[in-house]
Amino acid sequence: MASFISVLNPTPFGVYDLDTHFQNDANGIVTFVKRRLGDDIISVELTSKQIWAAFEEATLEYSKFINEHMAESHMHSALGMPINNISGANGFSGPTGMEGKLPRESFDIFIRKAEAYANEAGVGGSIDHFSGSIELERGRQDYSLVDELKTVDKVSGNEISVYNQMGLGEYVNGTFIYYDDIVTNPTAPGYDVDLVPLKLKRRQKTKPRIFQVFHFSPQAAYRFFDTTSAINYLNNQFAFESFTPETVFYVLPVFEDVLRAGQLDISNRIRRSNYSYEIQGGNIRIYPRPTQENPGRLFLRLAFPLNPFNPDVADEKINGASNISNLPYGNIMYSMMNSIARQWIREFTLAICRESLGLIRSKFSSIPIPGGDLQMNGSDLVSSGREDQEKLKTQLKETLDKLTMTKILENQNAQADQLTNLLKKIPIPNGPIITG
Repeated sequence: MASFISVLNPTPFGVYDLDTHFQNDANGIVTFVKRRLGDDIISVELTSKQIWAAFEEATLEYSKFINEHMAESHMHSALGMPINNISGANGFSGPTGMEGKLPRESFDIFIRKAEAYANEAGVGGSIDHFSGSIELERGRQDYSLVDELKTVDKVSGNEISVYNQMGLGEYVNGTFIYYDDIVTNPTAPGYDVDLVPLKLKRRQKTKPRIFQVFHFSPQAAYRFFDTTSAINYLNNQFAFESFTPETVFYVLPVFEDVLRAGQLDISNRIRRSNYSYEIQGGNIRIYPRPTQENPGRLFLRLAFPLNPFNPDVADEKINGASNISNLPYGNIMYSMMNSIARQWIREFTLAICRESLGLIRSKFSSIPIPGGDLQMNGSDLVSSGREDQEKLKTQLKETLDKLTMTKILENQNAQADQLTNLLKKIPIPNGPIITG
């Protein structure tokens, strides 16, 4: 019988052909399988390559189960990991260096989920906020957000329309160019190789979200120091410590200032002219009607909806591991497997070979021999081989289910409870008190 290392392409995929431990066990696995299938009594119609193929399949199967187990326990820490060298020789998944390792725990995925709430609240998150403004006119309440909301382009310094230009194009050599108008076909008229990369910067053409309109009454804090404010007179007359028209000051806790500021702010909103606004569709109406000769500009804080695959903040994890199919787990090398794994692989190899032998013998139900027919046991071998494979898979899966991180913590907790109960029953010996 030719040895494993002397045969050209001994296994279908060649994943473990260069693994010295696999090479050493490959010759022994042929003897193991053939003897278990009765080769010393009757010839086993399996070649060495067929057995080595089953040996490789069994090793790959075990590696798959282990990687699934690791993914189940550490998926939350592995998401977003760089995807490097998943495909090995001949395009088959080979080692990447991440398999068989214990990663440090990370809550990045949970913080990532919480960012969505921060985006909605306008505090933190991963959406850039912008400032835009509308030129107000005396006596005019209604304005178009689509046509009149402007901002300043950071690169060129030119004023651009927030709805119709911002994120949809940019100034190039003094001319505003829409990304959609950039020609990407090298043979088409107007093609410019320098402009093609700009097309990737295009945002979705959609309505921005208005987070804040800076249109409100003057802050209440100035009234603390307003000597003509009737509130100060009232506060003084009703024993509310405050400032009075005289030069009399009191040292008070800060929380009193905070409460008083809230009191004055609510008073302004209810008793005085209401500074408010209404946004309907692409229009905004402000209250009260501007009465100044030059009312200035109305400023707004806004942001565009998040593009989950191209956020405002660069995030390479978007292109990282996202599901079990692209986790950077390659096949675990045979040399890294212990005796538990190797015995499972031997038994699974035998089960595969038993099924293969049964399929071979099932081609003929019987073979004529002198004086009668030799009945073949192909169907029995096929059934037995498949049953053994399912049994081994079930046993391995049940074992791994008991060893997930959740189960380990549950067992540790149970052990701690049992130990506590045990220690309660241990009598405390009499003796002198030991002091430090």
